[in-house]
Amino acid sequence: MSRTVLTGVVDWRLPVRGVEAVDLAFRHRADGIQFDLGGPGRGPRLDAPGRLARVRTAARSAGVVPLGATANLLNDIGITAAPGTLEAARVRTVLDRLVDAGGELGAPLVFVPSFRRSAIRNETDLLRTAEVLGRAAERARASGLLLASENVLPAHLARRLADAVGQEGFRLLLDTYNPVAEGLDVPELVAEIAPLLDGRIHLKDGRAGSTTATPLLGDGDGGLVATVDAVARHLPRVTALVLENDHRDGDHARLRADLDRTRAFALGLDRQGMEAAPPCPSY
Repeated sequence: MSRTVLTGVVDWRLPVRGVEAVDLAFRHRADGIQFDLGGPGRGPRLDAPGRLARVRTAARSAGVVPLGATANLLNDIGITAAPGTLEAARVRTVLDRLVDAGGELGAPLVFVPSFRRSAIRNETDLLRTAEVLGRAAERARASGLLLASENVLPAHLARRLADAVGQEGFRLLLDTYNPVAEGLDVPELVAEIAPLLDGRIHLKDGRAGSTTATPLLGDGDGGLVATVDAVARHLPRVTALVLENDHRDGDHARLRADLDRTRAFALGLDRQGMEAAPPCPSY
């Protein structure tokens, strides 16, 4: 059976970035890759002169699909910065660059993280985040892209954020472990916000209190099997499972094992999707 759910990696969790990350994804048989914009403390700039074109060419030559782009630098600036501040101007510039980079890569999605200085902690943060994301989503839509928010909000606040953004091309991006770390029941979260979720899911596992490498998918305390089962039941339009475990240590055996598990989850989703599909008409 051919797979319809792709498997991918993220370059910010690999030991290499850019073209080298595309090559690594190809060598490990990943179908696609998501890219970070980079910047101070975040690695080389993805949109440095000529670099986007080289990455796009490498991905096309390798048959590795650009699945999306993000700007983790925003976690260091804070998208909740008050209007008129230097930080708010920097956020706007980074978001414009992100949308431009996503368009040049030919990626279908750009997504914005809400962690650390961009965390949504109160009503003011939520409304300011919605304001900033609303503008970015409108710009992304004009470029033929979706824009998503990656956050750890409970379901009722996630829905409020989406309502406040008010853009048709806005989605929520699901990470399978980050909400666990915040004490949320992820299968329940999936059931409640499924219509808002993007079809590209980040697969990650962890172990509370651990300072060592992230455990292989399914070996941690993230309840990953139950979450993927909830995704299968409530989200019929899954397009990719994107591995986000930390593989910056260069342990290729561990990366291969995690990608094997990612493929197994993708095949499981494919099978469940086929079983749920209506029968073909007979003539």
